[in-house]
Amino acid sequence: MSMRIMGLDYGSKTVGVAVSDPLHITAQGIETITRREENKLRKTCARIEELIAEYEVGRIVVGLPKHMNNDIGERAGKAMEFGEMLKRRTGLEVVMWDERLTTVEAERTLIENKVRRENRKKYIDKIAAVFILQGYLDSVSD
Repeated sequence: MSMRIMGLDYGSKTVGVAVSDPLHITAQGIETITRREENKLRKTCARIEELIAEYEVGRIVVGLPKHMNNDIGERAGKAMEFGEMLKRRTGLEVVMWDERLTTVEAERTLIENKVRRENRKKYIDKIAAVFILQGYLDSVSD
């Protein structure tokens, strides 16, 4: 039985969380962790650690929001710092995954499923995490 993989969409006030099934075929969204300030990450990390234990996670994939021209901007830099912090805290392998198109895809999925605009915000981070993880799972299964 292999360990599950966790996908994270790191935002300035939220972290969307998804986990794979034990066979690493599908990703499902679990929750969006919210924090008051960008740099207050203690509770966020503690919650992620709880979820790692609960879902028996063996690897973490963090979305890397590169710009379309491949530059690593401020947001991506922060995501990388977050990934490094998780690696130190959890001792797990952390993979940075290029997620340029995931938020766009997540938004489109919500529109196609007729989720009303005012409700989209609630789901977007969690769904973005699902897309990040699913993209990664698809790439490693080929």
